[in-house]
Amino acid sequence: MIHEHGGKNYTIFLDRETLTLFGYIEIEDEEKWAQGADTAINRKWWDYMADIMETNPDNSPVSIDLKTVLHLD
Repeated sequence: MIHEHGGKNYTIFLDRETLTLFGYIEIEDEEKWAQGADTAINRKWWDYMADIMETNPDNSPVSIDLKTVLHLD
């Protein structure tokens, strides 16, 4: 599903001190990526992960946009 909806370089990090998960993914197109939310495998993943991460009422992960302070290619 990730590749089919234009995602690549997906990584999940864990801050062991705060038990905070941080996800990073590169996407080709925001609209194409958003369509992946309604797939069965994605919903299954959200349900599976719900007990270890902060979620919205539909079990989607709470997402907070971070300010870019440095980017280098």
